[in-house]
Amino acid sequence: MFISTAYAQTAPAAAQGGIESSLMSLLPLILMFVVLYFIMIRPQMKRQKEHKAMVDALAKGDEVVTAGGLYGKISKVGESNLHIEVAEGVEVMVQRQAVTQVLPKGSIK
Repeated sequence: MFISTAYAQTAPAAAQGGIESSLMSLLPLILMFVVLYFIMIRPQMKRQKEHKAMVDALAKGDEVVTAGGLYGKISKVGESNLHIEVAEGVEVMVQRQAVTQVLPKGSIK
């Protein structure tokens, strides 16, 4: 009385052109990956490459900024770390990778 009768539906017709339809269904996924690569992955790889080149080129006397916000002049250069003079007579040892920016000469008074 309250429940109507349910009838089975017929199965949908099979899609024609099997390979073309499967490629067309993958097309949005492929396009999303291509856009993701050019918007996110490629610029990040470029930034990493530039940072590595900057870190490799560090030398004694360069004025730098670290990731922690310390400004200073490089006084000693090691293989994996640097000694940065942040004030007269005060040196801090940091990893090379912690340097985020090289300043122009004469920036630090």
